[in-house]
Amino acid sequence: MIDSPFVRSVILNREDVPAFSKYPFHLPSIKTLNQLTFHPKVTYLIGENGMGKSTLLEAIAVSLGFNPEGGSFNFNFSTFDTHSELTNYIKLIKGIDKPRDGFFLRAESFYNVASNIEELDHGGGGPKIINSFGGQSLHEQSHGEAFFSTFIHRFGGNGIYILDEPEAALSPLRQMSMVTRIHDLVNQHSQLIIATHSPIIMSYPHSFIYELSEDGIQEKKLEETNHFQIMKRFLNDPKRMLHHLLES
Repeated sequence: MIDSPFVRSVILNREDVPAFSKYPFHLPSIKTLNQLTFHPKVTYLIGENGMGKSTLLEAIAVSLGFNPEGGSFNFNFSTFDTHSELTNYIKLIKGIDKPRDGFFLRAESFYNVASNIEELDHGGGGPKIINSFGGQSLHEQSHGEAFFSTFIHRFGGNGIYILDEPEAALSPLRQMSMVTRIHDLVNQHSQLIIATHSPIIMSYPHSFIYELSEDGIQEKKLEETNHFQIMKRFLNDPKRMLHHLLES
């Protein structure tokens, strides 16, 4: 089991921020950020759209040395340069150990990662990169299967894994399988930081859950999160919920 995190916390250098009225510093989670401590195993960033989850996660990933569009530490392609300048204003407090593996997986640009793998494999003469992803072209699989193949085959343990909305392509069953995979990786001395909307994925018990809202960042238990409560109310009485949603 992991004893010491690879990344302990992130600090916003507030005195250097040019203006909290401009993007990305006006986002609620960034505007109120001082220091955020990471769980040595799993940390979740959750909240409604527009609260700054992906922006903060991206800044953390880039500060760790990942490509803004995703991939391992060795990926260095650029399809579009749209990442924020937040990474220039944060400081990561790292642990003693250095990760031997790592991957930044973001749903919105995973297609670009898959394309870059094919380009590198087509032009290279050495071992195929795709072999470490299960051997089958990611473009020849469904989005969900390509995601899950990456979780299973490419994530090797002893690493730091940054995941941005991995549930976007996964069925509920696959999301439950992912929780099992998270546990396997934790037992292989790994640390994960995950932005998600899925109550299933955020259910892993050895974790911190930070809910980002207009009031800033608050640590929550799973059952206290808006995601869990809304889903629970819907599943307990879908007819009543639909009645309120659809009544004119």
